[in-house]
Parts: sequence; C-alpha cells; structure tokens
Amino acid sequence: MIDMTDLEYIFGQAKKFRFSGWDECELRKCVDMLPNLSRQELVRLYRSQWIASEKVLKECIFNVLFADKIGKRERDIKAAETVTLVERFKDKGSGDVALIRAELQKRYTEGLDCELIAQAFSEATKKDQQWVKSRSGNK
Repeated sequence: MIDMTDLEYIFGQAKKFRFSGWDECELRKCVDMLPNLSRQELVRLYRSQWIASEKVLKECIFNVLFADKIGKRERDIKAAETVTLVERFKDKGSGDVALIRAELQKRYTEGLDCELIAQAFSEATKKDQQWVKSRSGNK
C-alpha cells in the first residue's frame, strides 16, 4: 500500500464529497490536517476546483494561511475605542466590517457605549437596524 500525503488525502476527500456534500467526520479530519501542509500546498488546495464551493474548508484554509494577520486584526479590533470602531464600521470598504460588527454587538450586549453603537447600527443595513431594534427594549 502506498502512503498518501495529507494533501493527496484532502484532495481525494474533496473529489469524493464534491457533489454529495461532506461527511462531518471526514471534513473535521481534513481540517485537522491543514496545519501540516506547506504554504504552497495550501494555496494549491484553496484554488482547487474540487473545493470551489466548499465554504467551510476554504475558510479554514484561509485561516491557516493568514493566521498571524487574522489574530492581529482581531486583537486590534478588541483593543480599539468604540468611537474608532464605529468610524471603521461605517467605512464599508475597510474589509473589517464583519469583525467590527461582532465586536460592537458584544459591547452593546455588555452594556458598553450602547447609544453610540445603536446610532451606528440604525444608520447601517436593515439587518443591523433590526438587530439593534430587537435589543433596544432590553436596555
């Protein structure tokens, strides 16, 4: 029997589950193998046609590729003042809107800077408006 590399195994599973959907155990096993791959192998896998529509695996590969940058960005967002986060939240081109939204929601839920956050959410998307409206009765 020929030993398969982690990359070959993941490709094999991706081909197997491309049209039928992933088995949770196999997906978890493949995700656990990702840190063993080289950067070049991760990029090759990320660009593969076999995982083109596989959101979970692609997101995990992305996270492994950019773990240092993602961690720093999250730490910076958590450490930022609410006023700064609100300004960045309004800048839809910042690339950090989803992370900032989550942090602002957390702060709002904890009772921190509620008025400032509510104002920002009321000027944002309908989903953000609904989110803050559903919680404003609780404050």
